[in-house]
Amino acid sequence: MTAPSATTDRPDPPIPSRTRRLIKRTMIYLIAIYLIWLMIGCSIQRSILFPRSLAGGSASVTPPQGIEVLHIDSDQGQVEAWFIPGDAVTAESPGPVVIFAHGNAELIDHWPDALRHYKRLGISVLLPEFRGYGRSAGEPSQHAIAQDFAQFYDQIIQRPDVDPARIILHGRSIGGGVAAQLADDRPSAAMILQSSPSSIKRLAARLLLPWFLVRDPFDSVRVLKDYKQPVLVMHGSADKTIPPSHATRLAKATSNPISRLIFYDVDHNTLPPGEPYWKDIEQFLIDADVLR
Repeated sequence: MTAPSATTDRPDPPIPSRTRRLIKRTMIYLIAIYLIWLMIGCSIQRSILFPRSLAGGSASVTPPQGIEVLHIDSDQGQVEAWFIPGDAVTAESPGPVVIFAHGNAELIDHWPDALRHYKRLGISVLLPEFRGYGRSAGEPSQHAIAQDFAQFYDQIIQRPDVDPARIILHGRSIGGGVAAQLADDRPSAAMILQSSPSSIKRLAARLLLPWFLVRDPFDSVRVLKDYKQPVLVMHGSADKTIPPSHATRLAKATSNPISRLIFYDVDHNTLPPGEPYWKDIEQFLIDADVLR
């Protein structure tokens, strides 16, 4: 009978010193590159988040007929807003108002025609400009824009043709974060978040920028967890700018039974897709008891 052969555990051969030096040098280079990226990310993040040059605009413009130009005085200068009265809305018959926050490469100038369906529904439209955009002074930031929107809100609810119990907040893209911040500061009857990020921190993570370095987090999920009114989340299922997972996170954070999530087969800048979009908004506002 043959005895089993004994196996000998031999230690792994040592890593050559030249290889160790190469690994160490590579790690140092990678860490240095990442630290440089963090410094760049910290310095340019607001330029990326608020690309004002892409929005265009001029120093002066005559607004379309039927639009009232409003102003507030911020600590950095004058900020503009446009007000569009809803059809058949009067001081004797006040109606709801939607406060609309546009995307980060847009101006209020771009939206009166696109939002005309609100006017036809008897809903007035308030379009506050972002600080530093268009004809508004200052530098944009979450804090500055939130301050300005709150000040315009306080101004608009004093109007006799506005029903302060029926304020709708509607934000597109980064404007969804603005709408959520306003909802955190002022009462509203309903909120619509269109193609919006759940938070800028989550977007920054895709660029390897740590959450604690994000200067303007626009954390809408945090706000929605405490927001008790109905929320309509609308998003493109083919959105390559703000992934659809952000919409799912926003919808999951809401608690009102009327809240809903609607996906459309479009990309970021092709929402709204047409008539279904306005039908969905109208039905949502009826269910939320904003339209009566």
